[in-house]
Amino acid sequence: MDRKKQIFLLILLMLVLFILNYRFLDAGVKAFFEDREYVKVERVIDGDTIVIDTQGGHENLSRGGESVRLLGINSPERGEVGFEEAKEFLEMVILGKEVELEFGIPKYDKYNRLLAYVYRDNANVNLEMVEEGFANYYFYSDGEKYSQDLIDAWERCIERNVNLCKKSLDKCSRCISIDSKNIVNNCGFDCDVGGWIMHSEGRKKFVFDEQILNPGEKANFEIDLSDTGNTIFLRDGKGKLVEWHD
Repeated sequence: MDRKKQIFLLILLMLVLFILNYRFLDAGVKAFFEDREYVKVERVIDGDTIVIDTQGGHENLSRGGESVRLLGINSPERGEVGFEEAKEFLEMVILGKEVELEFGIPKYDKYNRLLAYVYRDNANVNLEMVEEGFANYYFYSDGEKYSQDLIDAWERCIERNVNLCKKSLDKCSRCISIDSKNIVNNCGFDCDVGGWIMHSEGRKKFVFDEQILNPGEKANFEIDLSDTGNTIFLRDGKGKLVEWHD
C-alpha cells in the first residue's frame, strides 16, 4: 500500500472515530469551557434556593450539603403570597432528582451560596419558574447570560395571567400608574391603596399605609433599587399584579 493510501485511510479512520465519539467529545468540550456540574437535589428551601447532595452515586457528583441560589430569578419569601406554591412546584420538578448546574460569574454570592442555572432533562428550570409565575426575573448584574430569555419568559407569564403574573381585579388597577418615585391615581374616583406593595426584582419592598388617593393624587414609595435590578412591581393588597415598570 502506497503512502497516499495510508494517509487517506488514517484520515478516514480518525473521521469515523470522531463521529462515533462526537457526543462524548462535545460533552467534554462543554465541561472544559463551561463551569457545569451534576448534582442531586436534597432539599428545596423555597422557590429560588435548594440544597444539593452527592449520595446518588453518580461519578460526576462532586458536591454535597451546599446551598444553591437559582440565578436570574426571585420567588416569594415565607409568609408572602405565592411562597408555598413556588416551593411545591420546585419540589415537584427537581426534589430528589439529578440535575445539572451551570454556574454563574461570580460562582458564589455574599452568603456563600452557589449561583447557578439548574437544568432537569435539558430544560432550564430557572426559566420555567418565571414562565409558570412562581418567580419574577432578578438580575444580579447587567448583561446576565439569560437575561433576555428570562424577560421573555416573564412576558409569556403575563400573557397567560397565572400565579405571580395574575392581573389585579381591583377597579383602581386599571388607572393607577407608576411615576418615578410615586404611584398616581389617574382614575376619576378615589382609590384605597392601603396594603398595596411596591417591590423590586429582589427582596426590597415598600408597603403603602392605609391611604385614600383622590383623583390625580400621588403617593410616594420609599424603595432603594440600587443592587436589586431596574424593574419594580406594584401589587394590590391581595398580591395581584397591578403594574410592572423598568
